[in-house]
Amino acid sequence: MSERKTPRLLLGLIAVAVIGSAALYLAPSDNSKASEALDNAKSSQKLQSLAELDGKAPASRKLDVQTWNTAEGAKVLFVEARELPMFDMRLIFSAGSSQDGNAPGLALLTNAMLNEGVAGKDVGAIAQGFEGLGADFGNGAYKDMAIVSLRSLSAADKREPALKLFSEVIGKPTFPADSFARIKNQMLAGFEYQKQNPGKLASLELMKRLYGDHPYAHSSDGSAQSVPKITLAQLREFHAKAYAAGNVVIALVGDLSRSEAEAIANQVSAALPKGPALAKIAQPQEPKASVGHIEFPSKQTNLMLAQLGIDRDDPDYAALSMGNQILGGGGFGTRLMSEVREKRGLAYGVYSAFSPMQARGPFMINLQTRAEMSEGTLKLVQDVLADYLKTGPTQKELDDAKRELAGSFPLSTASNADIVGQLGAMGFYNLPLSYLDDFMRQSQSLTVEQVRDALNKHLSTDKMVIVSAGPTVPQKPLPAPSDKPAEQPLGVPEH
Repeated sequence: MSERKTPRLLLGLIAVAVIGSAALYLAPSDNSKASEALDNAKSSQKLQSLAELDGKAPASRKLDVQTWNTAEGAKVLFVEARELPMFDMRLIFSAGSSQDGNAPGLALLTNAMLNEGVAGKDVGAIAQGFEGLGADFGNGAYKDMAIVSLRSLSAADKREPALKLFSEVIGKPTFPADSFARIKNQMLAGFEYQKQNPGKLASLELMKRLYGDHPYAHSSDGSAQSVPKITLAQLREFHAKAYAAGNVVIALVGDLSRSEAEAIANQVSAALPKGPALAKIAQPQEPKASVGHIEFPSKQTNLMLAQLGIDRDDPDYAALSMGNQILGGGGFGTRLMSEVREKRGLAYGVYSAFSPMQARGPFMINLQTRAEMSEGTLKLVQDVLADYLKTGPTQKELDDAKRELAGSFPLSTASNADIVGQLGAMGFYNLPLSYLDDFMRQSQSLTVEQVRDALNKHLSTDKMVIVSAGPTVPQKPLPAPSDKPAEQPLGVPEH
């Protein structure tokens, strides 16, 4: 997935709405409509020049979010956007790997199989059907959720057949046996590749230590032991339960009226199996602090430090996001990057992040460093975190982080794809319709003391679960900090 500049403080929200980037194929008759719409957009939403801004933050897009429930119980969030003759729709099901039960990998396999076959069409015919209409189908499964998306032209002659095919794919997949075997084999090949990836091995071990017997402990991919045992009957049962109309949020953005949006949501909701929302998973138990090592032949050592963070409902989210931005979430200039890379040349990059989910997600710090300096680098990272928790950010650090957020915040609603991702997350996590504005207002009003207090409320240096992956080699002392460190990072991280 390609990256572009987005507000790092919003990554926890945006990450749950993975955006596809496949291009639309516009028929000649639609090109004039698209050009006209683009011209209208340019005239009605003129780009702000630097001179016009005069040091102020760029204006953000105001969203008129409408919401309702379908007769089958699906929650709908809709934003009308007439700038382009198309619409984006995203369905977010509570059907991620946390619902796998005793069959890790079941949620991912079910999601991957949706577009492999419907009555009278195989995977190739389905792909050609969407492509021929200038439409794009997307899907994916993660810890909390499974996502299915459609981007289509809004003209009725394109929209209606695209919706008909989409409704068949999500509502009545046939789960063909040959595709099932192929996808299983692809997953098994992936597990073999993981054995050569120390970062992945460390991550798997870290989640086991952090979450124990909680559903978040296992990988969304499952394992080489669990995937071969999964049957087509289990997929059909999981689809009937987890892809039910009462277990979905429908996010819609684009060139649609309210009545058209209602008709689309009703059609999609009616195509799904009937059933209620699944119960939310329980909160995890606090793990004991621990240190683990995975022996791996490499020039570098992967270091991962984690502890339980927060869930999406936590009122301290804005303060923690701002605090993490300064610690290690903002790239160059953060506390961690400054001490580890810029002053000592110990790592290509070092990053920290809160990942709030339905239940408490992890707070994590990760990096790769020279194997012979791994112990010293780990101690340095721990010291930076301890000092930061003790003192909190400086006023300048906080002011800079606020300014960066204000400048990048409009990107969170810059496109229809961005908006549909935000709507989906707001609906899935039951956030208020004013969430984006609330988050911005809360973030801009934070004080140094509020950020420091929130960090210390949720983080502690003596609760860390630490996992390293690399070779056991004699250790060397760390270089002294310098504006021009003698040694530079080894380069792009291995594996």
